[in-house]
Amino acid sequence: MEATPGNGTGSRITHIVKRTGDVVPFTPERITNAIYRAAVAVGGRDRETAKKLTNEVVALLEQTMPPDQDPTVEEIQDLVEKVLIENGHARVAKAYILYREERASGRREKVARDWRQSGNIPWRKIYQVLRWSVDHDLHTVSSLNARVAQGEFAHIVQESDRAYQEDVDTAAQLITERRDQIRLVIIAGPSSSGKTTTTIKLGQKLARAGLSLVTLNIDNYFFDAELHPKDEFGDYDWETPQALDLKLVNEHLSRLVAGEEVSIPYYDFKTNRRGDIVTPMRIKPNDIILIDSLHGLYPAMTEALDDELKFELYIETLLQMKGPDDRMVRWTDLRLMRRMVRDAEHRASDPTDTLEHWHYVRSSEMRNIIPYANSTDYIINGALAYELPVMRRRLLDQFIQWVPEYEGDPLRVDAFTRATRVRELLESIAAIEEDDEAAIPPDSHLREFIGGGCYEY
Repeated sequence: MEATPGNGTGSRITHIVKRTGDVVPFTPERITNAIYRAAVAVGGRDRETAKKLTNEVVALLEQTMPPDQDPTVEEIQDLVEKVLIENGHARVAKAYILYREERASGRREKVARDWRQSGNIPWRKIYQVLRWSVDHDLHTVSSLNARVAQGEFAHIVQESDRAYQEDVDTAAQLITERRDQIRLVIIAGPSSSGKTTTTIKLGQKLARAGLSLVTLNIDNYFFDAELHPKDEFGDYDWETPQALDLKLVNEHLSRLVAGEEVSIPYYDFKTNRRGDIVTPMRIKPNDIILIDSLHGLYPAMTEALDDELKFELYIETLLQMKGPDDRMVRWTDLRLMRRMVRDAEHRASDPTDTLEHWHYVRSSEMRNIIPYANSTDYIINGALAYELPVMRRRLLDQFIQWVPEYEGDPLRVDAFTRATRVRELLESIAAIEEDDEAAIPPDSHLREFIGGGCYEY
């Protein structure tokens, strides 16, 4: 890796990863300025010493960082503390640590302000998303269409993915600050909000912070289909937490935290039964269990563990975009379309079945998921402004067919209402070509639904 021109060190380290997830050029002078500022705070004025200490920090970075990996801000700050202490600058190190803690405290206070309860989703979180939408000219369907028409689809992808990653980074930071206490991280949220990919990304981020994570897939704890209740159509209800073996989940969680080995079941969604395959699992004393679950916040899901051992994360498609009817695009409609595409792609399920069963999804969400959103430690916005053109290309023709099929059917009023609303929305969205989707990176959590991703689901 070549040195960045003008960095003054000749270092192979050329870039760093900010807390937002952005990769920016490495500027050693920033380290010098931080060290010097800490020295000034305790009466020092030797900038040359600050420069020498900076060179030591850079040298340690080169020794400790893999050639193909950029250091994070936190990793650099940790090394600054180490170099200061080892060189006998204890007072400067203390001032540096205090300044670092003040900045961290400020970030925590901002998160706390955003988390004042107001209904199900804190209003400050909604306002944050709305501000982002306005700032990026994505607050209306017409503004989205205008940007797409100008050839900016790839830019919209980049902007949306960056905003989502910033939320993931914040969650990782909050967890890291409680690393000595937390034994379980729960990622919950309604169907198709992006929980699985978020779990993977969060796991990767925390691993870089030195946390050891063990993933527990709650989907493997479904009861066999014949044990589920049926409705008047003979359909199984998969959306209730009672569809899961909650007793076994709690037993396994408590035993895992106690250091015992458990046998994790495997659920085959093609046969809708637990198979004979089991996977042994044991966690080490410093491991954290990481799970994503539709019903992760449902009290009975993890009642075997004390609350202080948990970090609860909620994800929802909080899109703030005004649609063609002059009303905000409904979050549930985004998730409905995602699930249609995903179930057809990965679970051999007809999109028609998804639409006809969506009333189960919403009913369960309103009873067992959404009421717990405002009690979580953090909320991630899983909406992506660019997904609407993608869904238009994949689903519009089917919605056009569904509307007349359901019209006048007294048993499918819900499906007709949703189909009509989504058809009108998709018809208002600018069209893109299949080639345009190449701009969606393989690690985008939209790939969880449309396919072509780099993660194994």
